[in-house]
Amino acid sequence: MALFDMFKNKAENAIKKGINNATTQGANAITAGIKNLGNKKEKIVFASLPINLEEFKALPQAAMSTPFDTAAMTVLAFCYYPQNKDLSLQMLNYLRGPRPLSGGELSFFADRFRDGDYVPRSYFEGSTPANDYTPAEPYTIVVSESPYSYQNEGYATLYITSGGADSPRSVQMRKAKDGKWYLWEQFILVGIRQPESANPWA
Repeated sequence: MALFDMFKNKAENAIKKGINNATTQGANAITAGIKNLGNKKEKIVFASLPINLEEFKALPQAAMSTPFDTAAMTVLAFCYYPQNKDLSLQMLNYLRGPRPLSGGELSFFADRFRDGDYVPRSYFEGSTPANDYTPAEPYTIVVSESPYSYQNEGYATLYITSGGADSPRSVQMRKAKDGKWYLWEQFILVGIRQPESANPWA
């Protein structure tokens, strides 16, 4: 089964029940909000989803030649955590380069995913609470700069909008001697609105 297949079925059921109208308005508001960040934004499109670490490393974005690519790859890596934690951590350690994950970070990830598996995939275009955060195809993540993204030399702080939050979340990258932008810090595993299928008040 492909990475997002199980959620596509849930999304189809949600749409049939007609519960996505209000969320569309919310998504539009979020999109409008991120435009206020200003500066450059890039759409990172994944033509295919990897099934193992080798395929992950073979993606064009895995070259980490820009901080935009690394930020999007970070989201993708976290999407594997609920199904294959070891693979997800291997992907994240690849993105971290010479600075592997710490024990504290591993504990933090485990704690975050106890509350639900939907936060990472909410950063893909088309993911909303109404469709159980099922990404649209082609799988696309929009990454944006702010006026302060590069205020610390050698670092880049970029922003990604979640379909379940009113403000974008940040990911920080650090440029190494090899010219690659490695994952330094992330703030994307933050609580968002529940999928409507799991929300008794929706």
